[in-house]
Amino acid sequence: MAGSLRQIALAGAAVAVTGGVAYAVWRSYFPAKAPPGPCPPQEPLLSAPEGTALGCTPELQDKPSSKQILVLGLDGAGKTSVLHSLATNQVKRSTAPTEGINAVCINTEETKMEFLEIGGSEPLRDYWKMYLPRVLLLIYVVDSADHERLPIAKQLLHQLVQSNSTLPVMVLANKQDLEHAYCITDIHDALALSDLGDKRKMFLIGTHVAKEGLEISSSLKDTRELISQLVSETL
Repeated sequence: MAGSLRQIALAGAAVAVTGGVAYAVWRSYFPAKAPPGPCPPQEPLLSAPEGTALGCTPELQDKPSSKQILVLGLDGAGKTSVLHSLATNQVKRSTAPTEGINAVCINTEETKMEFLEIGGSEPLRDYWKMYLPRVLLLIYVVDSADHERLPIAKQLLHQLVQSNSTLPVMVLANKQDLEHAYCITDIHDALALSDLGDKRKMFLIGTHVAKEGLEISSSLKDTRELISQLVSETL
């Protein structure tokens, strides 16, 4: 299974999005000394696409326990825009930097997933490792056109995963639509992904967030399907 997923990720092949009703809630807060628990019932802060219900509801209490997914990357990489697209299937660009943590709790018929996005500015990077031990997947977003900071992105990624040789890593080479963006093979080399070890599942996907009002790109649909498959494998 790992080999087939890796091929899909690198090739960027279109795959069907997992069906079923999804429940999502978005919340933002500043980092605490201890990682947060599962999403509590609350009013949703995001609109959802047609056919999608929002909110953590009482009838979902018998669902499997939360599967946390950490979304990291330097400031300006596009983490919030990507996360919004994955959660709602709608494009909404975010230009404001994340000053704390964005958490999206998504419940499907199969499982409940909580995406934690921590801001990428230098002061917030100290919190990255605090949240890492409890997650089942690390999504690392890089700006493919930010050539000057790719060495920093590489250093931080390698520092993050060096203590966990089996944590699956999904690298999103974002902003592929920009004129001077590196292709995914260049991103692979710039981040030295081959040095992250053979024991872990590794995925590299070229992504971009389309113009507002449009359907999300096929690459982000592929990303969402891969995440769903990885989570299903842990049940």
